[in-house]
Amino acid sequence: MRTLSDLRLRACVAALPLAMLAGGAIAVQAAGGASVRVQVVDANGLPVRDAVVELHSSKAGSGPIRFPWKMGMAQRNQQFVPGTLVVARGSTVAFPNLDTVRHSIYSFSKPARFEIELYGRDQTRTHTFPITGSVKLGCNIHDQMRGYIRVTDTPFAGKTDHNGYVTLEGMPAGASRLTVWHPQLRSPANETKSAFSVNGASQTHKLKVDLR
Repeated sequence: MRTLSDLRLRACVAALPLAMLAGGAIAVQAAGGASVRVQVVDANGLPVRDAVVELHSSKAGSGPIRFPWKMGMAQRNQQFVPGTLVVARGSTVAFPNLDTVRHSIYSFSKPARFEIELYGRDQTRTHTFPITGSVKLGCNIHDQMRGYIRVTDTPFAGKTDHNGYVTLEGMPAGASRLTVWHPQLRSPANETKSAFSVNGASQTHKLKVDLR
């Protein structure tokens, strides 16, 4: 059953201009491309949720990147929802406030240093992210609030589900680079990179990472 907050979130995001919501299917779903299913697990073999997986290929198209989810991150129950959002470089993200209290948004991250002043219930603010990388968000009023935006320049990107899986469709066959990012990943910039070969058919890959 949808709650009132859910309906308000849908209404706030849906009311924004289409150009603002587009992050760029998984954009270039090449005909006959491969389906790559990646599972991310921790050192104990347990699934890692909300890890961002990106595949970069030199054969990917040059058209605009359009992900199927909305470019919106709400503030609800004094949390950022979703906690992690994947967007294409150049996307404008909407930040609707669904709480009864006012919130601000700030980031000191290198790809996006900005601050949005306090605003109230049912109001929305936006920000554009032109630089790839990871952006950590906070609220000046509520220190416990943490959100993450991963800005990417590949259409083959997504975040893992509660079982640690994400499926990327339409990958061209050949050599590519696999990047995994998570805020608790124990490595520089909280990400790992490795060579990956796409064989042109459906394939599954398990990757073990070390978390803090």
